[in-house]
Amino acid sequence: MEITVIGCWGAYPEKNEATSGYLVECGESRILLDCGSGVLSRLQNHCALEELDAVVLTHTHADHMADVYSLEFAILVLMQIGERAKPLDVYVNEADIDKFVFEYPNCVRVHPVRAGKETTIGDARLEFSENVHEIPCLAVKLTSPDSKTLVYSGDTGYCEALVELSRSADVLIVESSFYDIQAGRMKGHLTAGEAGKIAALAGAGQTILTHLPHYGQLNQLIAEASRHYKGPIRLAYCDMKINL
Repeated sequence: MEITVIGCWGAYPEKNEATSGYLVECGESRILLDCGSGVLSRLQNHCALEELDAVVLTHTHADHMADVYSLEFAILVLMQIGERAKPLDVYVNEADIDKFVFEYPNCVRVHPVRAGKETTIGDARLEFSENVHEIPCLAVKLTSPDSKTLVYSGDTGYCEALVELSRSADVLIVESSFYDIQAGRMKGHLTAGEAGKIAALAGAGQTILTHLPHYGQLNQLIAEASRHYKGPIRLAYCDMKINL
């Protein structure tokens, strides 16, 4: 399994970068977790759109799905000119199924998913848990045929369900939207310290902090998370690659 960080910013992208988007190459399958602002352009540095198999959207906030409708048009054009043979599969929380209105159903096939329900995409097995967020949002666990595991938190406040989903994960990509001094000021997101606690309780093999704020000294997030989690921990960055 190879994971490429396409975008890692919360709310809006920094110049020439992107918000949430993570390309997972698992066997012959290429799966994009979230498709936020700036992701479609940067994705093409790592995966031809003809080869993308599926997109999994954790929730409907723009920094996680803003580019998905542009991606629909890309799939339409590629199918029209014969560069792509199959529609794109898009997996969305069943609570949001009516909010996704694609204009070209022959190009995009929408599949509902929910917490506690497993699904497979090519060579990968996916599981989901419900987050603590102001709108419905799912965390995602992806398991490869050789039993390597990735958990991506999506957006969430502190959540026991995420701890359980992340048990012994090889990689935990977890949001770290706030510094510890901001604890309690914003519901539905994690501080760095809370992200570290989740990683520690889950026993994650390595942890990647993402959904980063646009202010402060970002390395402080690592220091705050490391007070609780003693395993390898890094900040996400655009084009970062993680191999399992």
